[in-house]
Amino acid sequence: MFDTVLVANRGEIAVRVIRTLRELGVRSVAVHSDADADARHVREADTAVRIGPPPAAESYLSVPALLDAARRTGAQAVHPGYGFLAENAGFARACAEAGLVFIGPSAEAIALMGDKIRAKETVKAAGVPVVPGAADPELAEAARELGAPVLLKPSAGGGGKGMRLVRDLVVLDEEIAAARREARASFGDDTLLVERWIDGPRHIEIQVLADTHGNVVHLGERECSLQRRHQKIVEEAPSVLLTPELRAAMGAAAVEAARSCGYVGAGTVEFIVPGGDPASYCFMEMNTRLQVEHPVTELITGIDLVEWQLRVAAGEPLPFAQEDVRLDGWAIEARICAEDPSRGFLPSGGTVLALHEPQGNGARTDSGLSEGTEVGSLYDPMLSKVIVHAPDRPTALRRLRTALADTVTLGVPTNAGFLRRLLAHPDVVSGDLDTGLVEREAEGLVPKDVPAEVYAAAAAVRLA
Repeated sequence: MFDTVLVANRGEIAVRVIRTLRELGVRSVAVHSDADADARHVREADTAVRIGPPPAAESYLSVPALLDAARRTGAQAVHPGYGFLAENAGFARACAEAGLVFIGPSAEAIALMGDKIRAKETVKAAGVPVVPGAADPELAEAARELGAPVLLKPSAGGGGKGMRLVRDLVVLDEEIAAARREARASFGDDTLLVERWIDGPRHIEIQVLADTHGNVVHLGERECSLQRRHQKIVEEAPSVLLTPELRAAMGAAAVEAARSCGYVGAGTVEFIVPGGDPASYCFMEMNTRLQVEHPVTELITGIDLVEWQLRVAAGEPLPFAQEDVRLDGWAIEARICAEDPSRGFLPSGGTVLALHEPQGNGARTDSGLSEGTEVGSLYDPMLSKVIVHAPDRPTALRRLRTALADTVTLGVPTNAGFLRRLLAHPDVVSGDLDTGLVEREAEGLVPKDVPAEVYAAAAAVRLA
């Protein structure tokens, strides 16, 4: 095991990684911009290094600064978290060239799976079913051959940026041009692919774990169908849709996808699944990093994914086989974001005046917040994640609604109330999910009047 690991990230994921490093007795190194000098991840690490001048958001993208911080602190490895440089093949390669272990897959695997076109070709050759579609330069012709509706996607990136659902092929050329502009601005690459759109789809992903000794296992699935603007907001494990037989089949397909690119570490294989015909699942993409929603898998398997990222990177073999993996109970996660649902989900900000985050009794909060934290527009609006574990899904839903009610981030408007109402929606309670549910129901989940307790809380703060 490493003596010292640099965490090349910030916020809740940096705090999360530092927690496991502490449990393993590994010295942690945090990095920070000027804006984050007193952030929680900085205070919880064993040591911290300032990286780069403002603008703060770009500091975490400075590969030379990160490598210099690792050199100055004697780090042997770098954990990228997610976001920023986690899926950057150039960063993984630069770490290797600097004599550092990149805690993740190889640069080659990142590059292969980061290119959606090559990724689909690779897993298709391995026998994994893929969504029908095509790529540049036959994009427009293929779209017309597939017939509406179709989905345009950037080949070089994710997160919903540049994605366009086209239901009328009369406007296809305009939509292609718009998707190219957004892809170029977001990823520096305007290459697109087109896929047949499946109405009412479910988004289900499989967690895989692979070591350097040829062992690859899957740790079950996560249901990620509750999304807004192609961004996940609630995730759960397992999925109500999958039978044991279908879980085994999709898990085996995910393992083959990982093997096809020589994958090492923790990764996620994402599938589009028709709700009415789940056996017709298709590969969508592979995320070559730890996922935001990884805690729900940890809670139902009892496996610390960050710990096994570290152990695999240090050369240890997995001590368990596929038949040893057991799924226990139900886990659900909700993402707390700095946004105001009553104002069209506009980003919010402010100072965290009072903070309460549920821990224990089946609840866990992964967070980068503390009282006094200034929340602005420099970074991603996700502040924390509230996760619960229970023996069954109905109990998990109730526990999560209770945990969200107990979550306080006074001074910064969040989506916590919206998430509570979403989790009580009849379709969510019944498990009748699809990726369009939140968009269809969002307006009805936003109260028209400000609750009286909000005014009472504001008055209490003013008088304090």
